[in-house]
Amino acid sequence: MSENNQIIIRVEKALDSIRPYLQADGGDVKIVELTADNVLIVDLLGACEHCPFSKFTLKMGVEQTILQEVPEIRSVIVRTE
Repeated sequence: MSENNQIIIRVEKALDSIRPYLQADGGDVKIVELTADNVLIVDLLGACEHCPFSKFTLKMGVEQTILQEVPEIRSVIVRTE
């Protein structure tokens, strides 16, 4: 298993710890890509997608949880189209 795959598995585990809170408000988060320089790109789904507090949720909830569990990740950003 590649190092990238191992990191993704650890990130998913970290996300699973906060998913119930996101889902309770009608939202969720999905991994889109892990870049070569360990920036995690995600999609915010459902209610999180258009919520005025989504930046706060991303930085204070999603990113902090991931960085605590997977310190190799440099940052977490939302995919822009």
